[in-house]
Amino acid sequence: MIPSSELHARRNALVARMVPNSVAIVPANTEIVRSNDTHYAFRQHSDYWYCTGINEPDGLLLIFSGTEEQAAHSVLFVLPRSESDEIWHGRRLGTEQAKQQAAVDRCETLDDLDELLPELLDGRSDVYIAQGEDTWFQPHFEEALETLRAGKRKGLRAPVRMHDLHPELHELRLIKSPYEQAVLREACKITADAHRRAMMFTAPGRFEYQVAAEIHHEFAMRGASGPAYGTICGSGENACILHYTTNTDELQAGDLLLIDAGAEYLGYAGDITRTFPVSGTFTEPQRKLYKLVLESQEAALAELKPGSTLPAAYRACVQVLVAGLVQLGILTGDPETLIKEQAFRPYFMHGLGHWLGLDVHDVGDYQVEGAPRPLQPGMVLTVEPGLYIPADAACPEAYRGLGIRIEDDILITETGYENLTASVPKSIEGIEALMKARSKEKEYAHG
Repeated sequence: MIPSSELHARRNALVARMVPNSVAIVPANTEIVRSNDTHYAFRQHSDYWYCTGINEPDGLLLIFSGTEEQAAHSVLFVLPRSESDEIWHGRRLGTEQAKQQAAVDRCETLDDLDELLPELLDGRSDVYIAQGEDTWFQPHFEEALETLRAGKRKGLRAPVRMHDLHPELHELRLIKSPYEQAVLREACKITADAHRRAMMFTAPGRFEYQVAAEIHHEFAMRGASGPAYGTICGSGENACILHYTTNTDELQAGDLLLIDAGAEYLGYAGDITRTFPVSGTFTEPQRKLYKLVLESQEAALAELKPGSTLPAAYRACVQVLVAGLVQLGILTGDPETLIKEQAFRPYFMHGLGHWLGLDVHDVGDYQVEGAPRPLQPGMVLTVEPGLYIPADAACPEAYRGLGIRIEDDILITETGYENLTASVPKSIEGIEALMKARSKEKEYAHG
């Protein structure tokens, strides 16, 4: 459970950003049909989880800013208790338990939503709602507004201004509280241990999906709800497909394996990528290209501190990558000219990283008033340079078909940064040592 003090702090911070006499409306996700009468595994809307800590579908939270007559407060609607529904679909919290868990002032059942919603919105001048989202709540909201507009002669007053909730709430989510930082550390630790386990398991003749299964098993055994996104286990040329999730091929001796996987723990995502040799030892061309990606990541990390920006880290990364690509004969020309012409983009086509939190690609603007957002303590982001050399690339043959990405999760601190995923080896020596230890364990097992 999210501590009540944490939930109060989050909602109070949102109220402080709202105009007086307004209400913010945050609906939960609803279940999605997978096939006939079966559903996909339920995953709560991140905004609703952030504000309530409730993991049931179809809920609704209303957060009211203060007025002269009434202090700021919150009202929650949840599914009613139902013996027959709970036999089929599982236990529900009910109003009393939900009120306690979400630490709200009032809790009602969804059976009473249409009756109570006009009353709750009456006289409120402004509404904050997630614009652009198609939610189950929209018809109920429109019906309530129509009721209020039709009741003018009775003194009813509908809200007159609508605001997008996203900018206000997502700005808060961008800076992680000490509680959130602790949960993210655990999500990253579980993820890191799963990557180490995958390295120890990997061997020629095994399959990408078997490696993914090892990772998912570690997630489950450690209390994670599952993967935070589709697990990528791309061997050989599959590593050049950025979001490869087919995971069907057999691992071949001499190939690299790129794993991009993260656990979701208490709603928060880990996100690590490591690339390593299936056989346990890098070939010389693999070693050179891998060393280049690692050096580019180190250059980017050196830029991370309060006041710096992601574009500054990206530039540092690209300068190292392009100089190295020229040295390896993959690019030809003056490095600075090649950077200006973006000649490296066929081999490094994505950005350097993204915010991390309740969503693996977490919310928060990357620019403020048209300029790159300065980094602040409490921000969490990924740093993930890569090089992807197509099999038909016009470059030395030894590098063709190699895909390498290295990704870590970084917390910005008061003095610099903390690498939350440093426990997974990423140096060539560290990776090969872990793979060698794996080989020795096999020898002992058969000896």
